[in-house]
Amino acid sequence: MLWGCFSSAGTWEMVRVDGKMDGAKYRAILEENLLESAKDLRLGRRFTFQQDKDPKHKARATMEWFKTKHIHVLEWPSQSPDLNPIENLWQDLKTAVHKHCPSNLTELELFCKEEWARISVSRCAKLVETYPKRLAAVIAAK
Repeated sequence: MLWGCFSSAGTWEMVRVDGKMDGAKYRAILEENLLESAKDLRLGRRFTFQQDKDPKHKARATMEWFKTKHIHVLEWPSQSPDLNPIENLWQDLKTAVHKHCPSNLTELELFCKEEWARISVSRCAKLVETYPKRLAAVIAAK
C-alpha cells in the first residue's frame, strides 16, 4: 500500500506502507510525513486536511492527533460520495501502472513513486481549483 498527499502546489513524496495499515500505523505516517509535506508544499500551519471516513481515519486517537497538532480536518457527511480530489490522482497512477506493467513489487513501488513525482503542479492546482464546483454539483443533484 502507498500513502500520498498533494495540494495546489503539487505532490509530496509517496510513502510505502508495510503490512496492513491500522490506526496506529496511519498516525505514524501522518506524524512522519504530513507536517513536513505541508512545509515543503508551502502550506504554512493553516491548512485543511481531507480524508475519507475509513475507521482508522476517524478513530478517536487519530482525531486527537489532529487536534493536538492544530490541523483542521474537513468534516465529511455520512452517505456522501467520495469527492476527495486525490482519488483523481490515484486513478491517473493506476492508469499509468496498467500501461507500464511492472514485473515485481519493487519495480511497481519505484514506478509509482516516479509517476507520483511527475504529476504536474498544474494538474494538482486544477483539482483544488475545481473542487468547489464539484461539491456544488453534487449538492444541486440531491
